[in-house]
Amino acid sequence: MVANGDSDGDKGNEERGSELPFSRGRCIALVSTVAGAAFLNTLGVQATVIILPTIGRALDIPDSRQQWIVSAYSLTFGCFLLLWGRLADVYGKRLIFIWGSIWVTVTSLVVPFVSNEIGFDVFRGLQGLGAAAMVPTAIGILGVTFPPGKAKNYAFSCYGAGAPLGGIFGNIFGGVLGEYLDWKWVFWIFAILAFIVTIAGYFVIPLPSLQQEPISIRKSVDWVGGTLITVGLLILLFALSEGNVVGWSISWIPILIAVSMFIIAVFVVWEWYLENKTERRPLMKISIFKNVRFSAANIIMLLFFASFNNFLIFATYWFQDYLALSVIQTTIRFIPTGVSGVIVAFITAQLLSRVRGDFLLTFGTASVSISSLLFAIPIPASTTYWAYGFPAMVLSVCGADTLYPALTLFTAKSLPPEDQALGGALINAVGQVGRAIGLAIATAVQTAVIAREKGLSVEAIGSTGQGLRPMDEALKAGLRSASWFNLSIGVAALVVVLVFFRGAGKIGGKH
Repeated sequence: MVANGDSDGDKGNEERGSELPFSRGRCIALVSTVAGAAFLNTLGVQATVIILPTIGRALDIPDSRQQWIVSAYSLTFGCFLLLWGRLADVYGKRLIFIWGSIWVTVTSLVVPFVSNEIGFDVFRGLQGLGAAAMVPTAIGILGVTFPPGKAKNYAFSCYGAGAPLGGIFGNIFGGVLGEYLDWKWVFWIFAILAFIVTIAGYFVIPLPSLQQEPISIRKSVDWVGGTLITVGLLILLFALSEGNVVGWSISWIPILIAVSMFIIAVFVVWEWYLENKTERRPLMKISIFKNVRFSAANIIMLLFFASFNNFLIFATYWFQDYLALSVIQTTIRFIPTGVSGVIVAFITAQLLSRVRGDFLLTFGTASVSISSLLFAIPIPASTTYWAYGFPAMVLSVCGADTLYPALTLFTAKSLPPEDQALGGALINAVGQVGRAIGLAIATAVQTAVIAREKGLSVEAIGSTGQGLRPMDEALKAGLRSASWFNLSIGVAALVVVLVFFRGAGKIGGKH
């Protein structure tokens, strides 16, 4: 729990918490290894986005279905997070992390050899399944390994920097390999990196002790709850992703969304029943949401990453579709996010134990909101990148690398050791759902505005962008409308921070 003020014992606690669980070298290796999970996850997505047209030509996949090369991965990743998180808490975080990285390695090696569209999408989904095992267990490993103090703050800050760094290196990685080598090498080199993480994980992740992995939690796994939430999220994310392809007027899209909401509601009731009426351990204790700030933290994560993810996507559209810049030219414009990410991660580690939590979260949500604002206001297209694009890129990653470590650390401190991986899964699953919902709404806003400007129906615009060209005023209006929407959800996250985290103490302090 975030403290509401300093206590006389803070200094002594910080001194005890600053003690490293292992040698400094092994601690650095451990943090680098588990941060590799976040890095590889976003690198794999971004590198694939850059080479989508190339893969589409190689496998004869039409433009309207190319997004499934990315969506198949995101679907399995987002849907299996909670189940893998609980399995990691029950059977061992180290075991699940290593087997997840092995799975990613093998599937990444196989993907380029699959020559048909359906098979390729299936193996992309299998890649996401492995990543879903790695990411929440990485957070759980950090949560149970490091005691409260500076070392834990650094660990979570470094982990938080992994995702944005993976995004920028994914752009460079995919752009350079796709341009100068062969698109298949994107997956093969990705497999090599995953293999390195596997070997490092085997040697540096500590074996679980009885204190870290209580025997009592090994009695059972809530397979009913795991099935309900996995199927419910699968249907929801599928409907949201497919809605942007086939259009939202198709009758079965809202039907699938309604079905998914019903299944998720059944999951909540089932978990409440297990927790309150039986002796069985639920997949997720519903009572944890009685902690108002814990619930607010998940809402902030949903809203923030909807805004942040949309900012990156629509900034890419602005540079490539509207300004007609090449992949490499666009990639160069995203480099400040990587450089800033490293700097901000180091600074955040220092601030977590020195600055109040509400200040950090306010800064993070305000930063990403301003990033979207800079792309929303009517700045002439001829304006230099340094006047709006550069500050927007820097502010966006300042927001992400401040807010994500703060929220993951807060989650780790709010839950007992046996629920650490599940907590990591929950915070990432909420972010994934936020990304899907945010992108679906922003895309619908963009398409509606373009259709209005063109005097055409939404269906006529479609997923292929009929009648659009670089420097098209309708395209510009659509992109800026989407940015206004991104600003609104960023501001909504800011409001949640101001209401529910007002007066919050230092997240990096003692429990």
